[in-house]
Amino acid sequence: MPILVMKFGGTSVATLDRIRRAAKRVGREVANGYDVIVIVSAMSGETNKLVEFVGETGQFYDAREYDAVVSSGENVTAGLMALTLQEMDVPARSWQGWQVPLKTNSAHSAARIEEIPPENILAKFGEGMKVAVVAGFQGISPEGRITTLGRGGSDTTAVAFAAAFGAERCDIYTDVDGVYTTDPRISDKARKLDRIAFEEMLELASLGAKVLQTRSVELAMRYKVKLRVLSSFGELDDAAGTLVCDEDDIMESNVVAGVAYSRDEAKMTLISVADRPGIAAAIFGPLAEAGVNVDMIVQNISEEGRTDMTFSCPTDQVARAEKAMQAAKDSGEINFHDLVADTDVCKVSVVGIGMRSHAGVASQMFAALSAEGINIKVITTSEIKISVLIDRKYLELAVQALHDSFGLESAV
Repeated sequence: MPILVMKFGGTSVATLDRIRRAAKRVGREVANGYDVIVIVSAMSGETNKLVEFVGETGQFYDAREYDAVVSSGENVTAGLMALTLQEMDVPARSWQGWQVPLKTNSAHSAARIEEIPPENILAKFGEGMKVAVVAGFQGISPEGRITTLGRGGSDTTAVAFAAAFGAERCDIYTDVDGVYTTDPRISDKARKLDRIAFEEMLELASLGAKVLQTRSVELAMRYKVKLRVLSSFGELDDAAGTLVCDEDDIMESNVVAGVAYSRDEAKMTLISVADRPGIAAAIFGPLAEAGVNVDMIVQNISEEGRTDMTFSCPTDQVARAEKAMQAAKDSGEINFHDLVADTDVCKVSVVGIGMRSHAGVASQMFAALSAEGINIKVITTSEIKISVLIDRKYLELAVQALHDSFGLESAV
């Protein structure tokens, strides 16, 4: 039998009624001739509740016990889904990560998948099981301890299973009916995409789009797993959604596929840093060691051997960055006059594989922002994306202006 992987997020399994609705979708695919691997998240809100419980036990908790606690939400959902399918006369069995086994490294709360041996589940399919309901987000370390993959890890679990089992497709059911050209809450002209390339989806996910976890898209691109994003709240026979696939599977696309944004950005500037070989390493080494996720980097023109260095990072990492830079200054690694943090900025990006073969995208983007009186503070580019830092108060205006400028409301 061909294998299909179906993943249901927290909102899709938030109640028993929603679990029954999801189970009907699974039963439909079984009737279509598939053996199905269902990956489930914890019921909506449960993981946050468990994380809070752990935090209340003390500030410096054991990461191994953290994983033991927070992984339990998925176990509940998996069991309830299996029971619901059995009530529908669909042969189903729940699987926890260690039973598969989904093997990871030992990095508790942020584990990486190392191997998913398919033999155990395939043997049960051979014995007549039609659905394996697997608890997402969790695995087992070489030491035999439960591990978790980080928030949003159930998406990664689903793609990894699709790759390991050679699944025909991996369907991600969520509370949206696909990938849009931008956030529909900001622009009522946002359009659902029928298809989007892996590279475009990866950029959009990393730049703020919340539809798919970045690691899951990376895995899908590496192993050529076709991903489909669908709503779990639509009609049972509605299977449109958005297909995330290889660029070669897309006949024609707009130059720009979408506009993404990240609201919680900060711009930090080291003023009057010595302009010498190794200064960048002396700055960004300590930041990396402190766990600061640096994105955009701009160095000003040097004057009299001094320069300014600007970088962006998430707002919740500003204090960490300030501490790392002060420690580097106190130790004599770097010398700067001042460190200025601007936490009232946001990042807005345009993404599209069409940029490779079309000139003038940057010019069009900057002109659209200029026409709205929006000043650009920092710019960074890659082969298929352009990102800018702007004042946060202009976020919605910028997104709408760019969406209109590139005509994203219209298909090719």
